[in-house]
Amino acid sequence: MRRIVGYMGGQAGWIALSMSAKLLAAVGELLIPFVLEHIIDRVAPGGSMGTAALWGMVMVLLALAVRRCNLFANRTAVSVSGSCTLRLRQDLFVRTMSLSGAQADRFGLPSLISRMTSDSYNIQNFITSIQTVGVRAPILLVGGICVTLAMDRALASILCVMAPVLMGVVIAVSRRGVPLYGAVQRELDGMVRVMRENITGVRVVKALSKEERERRRFHDCNDRLTRSDLKASLIMALPGPLVQLCLNVGLVLVVLLGARRVDSGAAEPGVILAFLTYFNLILHSVMSFNRIFLLLSKASASARRIEEVLDAGEELPVLPLTEERRRENGALLEFDRVSFTHQRGGAADAASFAGGERGKCLDGVSFRLGRGETLGIIGATGAGKSTILHLLLRFYDADEGGVYVDGRDVRTYDRAALREKFGTVFQNDIIFAETLADNITLGRDMSQEAVRRAAEDAMAAGFIAEKPGQYGYAADIRGANLSGGQKQRLLIARALAADPEILLLDDAASALDYRTDAALRRSLRERHGGAAAVIVAQRVSSILSADQILVLEEGRVIGQGRHEELLERCPAYREIYRVQMGEL
Repeated sequence: MRRIVGYMGGQAGWIALSMSAKLLAAVGELLIPFVLEHIIDRVAPGGSMGTAALWGMVMVLLALAVRRCNLFANRTAVSVSGSCTLRLRQDLFVRTMSLSGAQADRFGLPSLISRMTSDSYNIQNFITSIQTVGVRAPILLVGGICVTLAMDRALASILCVMAPVLMGVVIAVSRRGVPLYGAVQRELDGMVRVMRENITGVRVVKALSKEERERRRFHDCNDRLTRSDLKASLIMALPGPLVQLCLNVGLVLVVLLGARRVDSGAAEPGVILAFLTYFNLILHSVMSFNRIFLLLSKASASARRIEEVLDAGEELPVLPLTEERRRENGALLEFDRVSFTHQRGGAADAASFAGGERGKCLDGVSFRLGRGETLGIIGATGAGKSTILHLLLRFYDADEGGVYVDGRDVRTYDRAALREKFGTVFQNDIIFAETLADNITLGRDMSQEAVRRAAEDAMAAGFIAEKPGQYGYAADIRGANLSGGQKQRLLIARALAADPEILLLDDAASALDYRTDAALRRSLRERHGGAAAVIVAQRVSSILSADQILVLEEGRVIGQGRHEELLERCPAYREIYRVQMGEL
């Protein structure tokens, strides 16, 4: 929680004002029963209506002042908590975007989403509560006991016995709440994961008529979340009935003992009435402590999860450029005996990462690519094709060997400077709910002419011209109002728009018909021939003219060379070619 408390530092002045107003309101609440006792026991027996009316006006003014202070304090507390959570979410988002690929895998996307949403919401509730209830409850508890001790020690002894016992129960129960609410948040991660899978894959679910199966999956994770939340809530709810029971028993004891003391002349009737009011204030303040500890339990669990992300160390530091990290062989891209082991079955929570299974993705891969040359990569699913692109972009660092761009180890580049060299299209890349022009520029400073030229080079200008508003046409979320081929051409236009030195195309033409695919390859050769290109493909036709082709199998290079050479020397490549070209 210390990291979270730091976000409140910038709002120290407003927090002080809020707490001061709440303090004044609590003092006013304590004074009202005292004034009432004075009216009943001191003013009323004198028979002066004017004096009674004057003291009655004092009570009204106190009540109005209490209301005004509470209103100011509550509004300020909400504003402060909103401001603190705004900065917390912003920092959490920035840190999430800067996580390495391995770190993102360890946390898991559903967990990162729930930390950004429900966990930050728990923090916001706690910051609001600690400024309001957190000030009012202790003032009413301590102040009420002090006032009642001054008024009648015999009656106050009832409070002095009950209050510590109830506080002990509240604290003991609350200590169990933190781990329980941590478990609740982990179950929430699981439910978010299932929801995300089904929302993004709803067409597949419907096409296979598996709605019932997915309903059961969601029911199971929803049931686990509900049971986990119910367990935590039941534990944290235990003090409530106990406090209510003590309240009722205490009221009975105050009435019985007070009646005897009034009858014997040891106490005044106004004292008994004031005591009943103070008793309610004090015991309800104890119930407020229960609510504070409930919010504290949730906030502590959430703060721990948020701090895990904020405090995640930098796994991909920029290394100094030394002679050992230079290559003077003229290659623009180079892999030198690169091996990489990727974490499988990424845990939803960083705490469970240690036991994950590890699997080899690349094993001793080497190649060189010069300016203007094309490298084609082909192989079965899971062979490690996309991993090569991820290492070039430094989403991960290789376990062994070296990855070089323009004669420098990628680890010596500032990541922004490194990635500016690339124009990239990934598998299942994202179309944003923005205009087609905005999807191409993606916030980069580009002229309309550059956008149109990129669209023409990517064979996207034709379908864009047919859309209402053309480049101003708004794409739906994930490009739902575009066909698969249109989305891929738009993504390729995005990659080409900045005229990059290196193109990385990961199965970027799988949804294109053969004629459009051929036209696209011709356009890339004619208009972007100076750029090096790495093309990951399932179609042999997409890489036939590549200067070099890698054939991967389970992370190993089993064939390397030009198309004609591989047909002669690589049986696996020859088999793929014959199957796809209809020669079998």
